[in-house]
Amino acid sequence: MRELRTVLPYFKPYRAALALGLVCIFLTNVFQVAAPYLMKLAIDGLEDPNVTSARIASFAALIVLAALLSGVFRYGMRQLMNGISRRVEVDLRNDFFRHLMRLDATFFGQTRTGDLMSRATNDTFAVRMAAGPAVMYTMNTFMSFVFTLAVMIWMSPRLTLYAMTPMLVLPAIVFGFGRVIHRQFERIQEQFSSLSNFVQENLSGVRIIRAYAREEEQERQFSAYNEDYRSRNMRLVLTTGAFNPMLKTIAAIAGLMVTWLGGLEVIAGRITLGDFVAFGFYLALLIWPMIALGWVINLYQRGAASMRRINRIFSTTPSLVSPAQTTEPEKPAGTIEFLDVSFSYPETNKPVLKGIEFVAQAGETVAIVGPTGSGKSTLVALLARLYDPNEGKILLDGISLRDIDLAGLRARLGFVPQEAFLFSDSISDNIGLGLEARESTNQEREKIISSAATIAQLHEQVLAFTNQYDTLLGERGINLSGGQKQRATLARALARAPSILVLDDALSGVDTQTEAAILKDLRSAMKTCTSFIISHRISAVMDADQILVLEEGRIVERGKHADLISSRGTYARLLKRQLLEEDLKATAAL
Repeated sequence: MRELRTVLPYFKPYRAALALGLVCIFLTNVFQVAAPYLMKLAIDGLEDPNVTSARIASFAALIVLAALLSGVFRYGMRQLMNGISRRVEVDLRNDFFRHLMRLDATFFGQTRTGDLMSRATNDTFAVRMAAGPAVMYTMNTFMSFVFTLAVMIWMSPRLTLYAMTPMLVLPAIVFGFGRVIHRQFERIQEQFSSLSNFVQENLSGVRIIRAYAREEEQERQFSAYNEDYRSRNMRLVLTTGAFNPMLKTIAAIAGLMVTWLGGLEVIAGRITLGDFVAFGFYLALLIWPMIALGWVINLYQRGAASMRRINRIFSTTPSLVSPAQTTEPEKPAGTIEFLDVSFSYPETNKPVLKGIEFVAQAGETVAIVGPTGSGKSTLVALLARLYDPNEGKILLDGISLRDIDLAGLRARLGFVPQEAFLFSDSISDNIGLGLEARESTNQEREKIISSAATIAQLHEQVLAFTNQYDTLLGERGINLSGGQKQRATLARALARAPSILVLDDALSGVDTQTEAAILKDLRSAMKTCTSFIISHRISAVMDADQILVLEEGRIVERGKHADLISSRGTYARLLKRQLLEEDLKATAAL
């Protein structure tokens, strides 16, 4: 239950509505408790020889009025308290998403997407139920219990004692079941996360599943996950199913004692008949809070279990943050320096990069080549500060990347990753992803987008679509070919006019003819920025100002294309292998 304390700050913006809700709860219970007392007065009034039908009618009208007013304030109570909980849920989910956006690549490499989706949806819903209905019924139960018990004691302390005796066992039952419910619900949420993650992976990888004809196997695995989720829920149902009958049994025993012993009190003349009838109604009002308490405890335990899971994410701090005091170059140029940089991924101890040193002058094009696993993508990931090096420094215009504002650094960067990622949005919005804050008019925006798409050799193909740039893409751009997706991500990087451009094997999905056309148009765009090109195709890197050859995380060769060919080292072997592969493909095509 301590976990729910972290929800309290979310109520601060809604203090006025919360106070009004508490007033509604107070008035609801005042009028609710008044109704049985009015009934007592009406019944006792029947013994008066001078009683009239008008007097009885007035009591009946007052009882109806009390019920109506209680209903009106109950409606206001629910509207206000549940409305606040909805706002708290929205604020909590916004903060959760905002926190996720601050976390770095290490976190997402170690955390399943389905688990995060579960926390952002199912867990925030459980917290809302604890922050809204549970709080509302807690206050309602408390006030109802206090008001009702006070009137019962005033009417007959002895009969009240008889009624309350069976309820002495309630605290032990409530808290015992509460602990069990908490553990069971936490296990349910963990299984729901696994189920969500399995569905997310299968929907994203549905093409692979079909290609390998694994539909039935995946269905069996999903059925197993689903059955486990059902069985965990059933265990919780059995627990809560035993809880409520226990409460009702205790309530029934209390009712039996009131009926029996209350009748004896009337016979003895210690209470009136009206007191006896009203006491029965008050006992029913007292029993309902006892039963509602079980449901409320259930909500609190579910909410606490979910808030605990959310707090685990909140307690995760990003390892990459902007410094408290940033340093920006007076005249940004784009010179990049790697000074004895070494790096290992957090989850491994094996060095990926070792002693990397080079300088890329502003406006230069640097090509990075090497066999698979040599550290090429890791090198540019450090440049984008997705990770920080374990040793050494990376400088931008003479300033360490660690001393530059993180958002400002990435705003200068145009990054085209190996795996093209597009959002389920229009082609225009995908290409113009980084333009909203910079471009003021739609006309300027459209011009920049079409110009970037033209350089990426995508413009003509987009114009062939029915809705052209307004064409909506499916998940991850599924309705585009692999080459079109790569060109769209290239256009997205070019549209923001970056001072540093990184192409991480960005043209592998296009044919050599299209690649040549793209590179030809890119040369003019690359004159205004420092560019890094990673490619397995020598044709894409041969015109670079300098070529870095990586092998097992080290720079083993550097220089221009002609110099590296003449040295007959690793670069020359890579070129020879590529030419041989192209010859084999050409022969196979014949």
